[in-house]
Amino acid sequence: MRAGRRRTVQATRSLSLAAQTTMTFDTEPSRERRAEGARTSSPAPVFSEPPIRRVLVFVIVALALIMSAIDSTIVATALHALQHGLHTTINWAGWTLTGYAFGLVIMLPITGKLGERYGGRRIFIASVAMFTLSSLLCGLTDNIYLLIALRVVQAAGGAGFTPSATSIIVNHFGGERDRAVSLFGAIFPIGAMIGPIFGGILVTYWSWRAVFFVNVPIGLVIFTLAWRYIPHDHKRAPAQERPTDLAGMGLMAIGLLAGMLAISALAERSIHLYSVLFLAPLAISLAGGTLFWRHTRRSAHPFIPARLLTGPGFGSVNLVNAIYSGMAVGCVALAPLYATNRYGINALQSGTLLVAQGIAQTVFSVLAVMALRRTGYHAPLYVGGVLIGAGILLFALPPLAPLSPYVWLASAAFLVGIGKGITNPASRNAGLHLAPDHSATIAAIRTLFIQVGSIATVAVATAILADVRDPGLSQAWVYVAAALLFIAALPVIPHVPEHRGAW
Repeated sequence: MRAGRRRTVQATRSLSLAAQTTMTFDTEPSRERRAEGARTSSPAPVFSEPPIRRVLVFVIVALALIMSAIDSTIVATALHALQHGLHTTINWAGWTLTGYAFGLVIMLPITGKLGERYGGRRIFIASVAMFTLSSLLCGLTDNIYLLIALRVVQAAGGAGFTPSATSIIVNHFGGERDRAVSLFGAIFPIGAMIGPIFGGILVTYWSWRAVFFVNVPIGLVIFTLAWRYIPHDHKRAPAQERPTDLAGMGLMAIGLLAGMLAISALAERSIHLYSVLFLAPLAISLAGGTLFWRHTRRSAHPFIPARLLTGPGFGSVNLVNAIYSGMAVGCVALAPLYATNRYGINALQSGTLLVAQGIAQTVFSVLAVMALRRTGYHAPLYVGGVLIGAGILLFALPPLAPLSPYVWLASAAFLVGIGKGITNPASRNAGLHLAPDHSATIAAIRTLFIQVGSIATVAVATAILADVRDPGLSQAWVYVAAALLFIAALPVIPHVPEHRGAW
């Protein structure tokens, strides 16, 4: 009798496990698992949670990521209208972008840690609510200073999207989580391409306020769907609850904020390397970073474990993300400026260079996702890194006859997009598979390194261009230096832990 009861319990557990791991986008392994579950099932009734509607869940988090990506580019199209609408200067109008970048960089690690502590679903829904409400308030304000402050709050909401979405995928998508997370790399370029187009239309036919109001209906839809369909977070055992490391959070925030101020100061035409306005925040940043590092290594329950930053495998992964994702983003962001300064290409045509890069990145991200379990991480990182370096070098070289400057630059941008698309799935998964339990924090750290790499690249390049007679030619040499750095960093790739298959 006891043996019979044990067999019934085992059969019940098998059927429950099969129901929980069923995915809507089928693959051969998932069909085999369902078939095995069917063979071992018992006719006895089983009471379990309904299967997760994974395609719908993925669409919900993807909409949030697209909304965030659109916001990163759409506001830039409204700066001129915003300046005149609020009767302010272009410098203060530009702070609507800088303030958002500050808030994003500072809040990324915090939201990642909060996601681990309170669950991906809670942080995702809270982030959508904060982002949507702050977007509404941004569109209603008539004060530039209040708008900048609200942009920081909006960034705090947007910072939670990627970490919480990654946590949701990792916790609920089973053996398909590596592929689902990899597809994030195809989502962001779509939003980045849509942003300027929508921004131009909204500003032309409505107002600068529309670039903020457009987030409101989208956010409400995402909030409603997330509340209804994203599964609840797994309950955590009481022993897993640890006190919040407020000291670590504070030291990290001071170091990052001061570092961002130093980088931003360096981009100003009147500030040089020996200027107090650059050296003072740099010193504070170094002091804050050093104290944060010492605190992290000594604390029993640190805000961010040191191994996730520089530990075996993680250090090389973070460096790869900063260079081949962050620096590449910064170089491409400067392409329209380069096209105008060197070849006299108008603003509309130069802006479409980003579209060429985005299309290539989207297409090749999807292809790289499909091949990742066969290629592993090293091969796509090598190939993509070389293509990024080659594309950036083509930017610097003069066009070959009979190609026009625009076609030449578009081809270079397309090549960079191919390289970014190929590297993205590998670089995104390389850290996650080392510690899936810290998926939210790892996703936040990855985005943080990308942001820092991008901002530093733009700041250094603009600082170099500030005092030169021929900015177009000088930027060409900046691209040459960046291309050499992309190639010189290839030896870092073997230190990235290799992996094939689901993790």
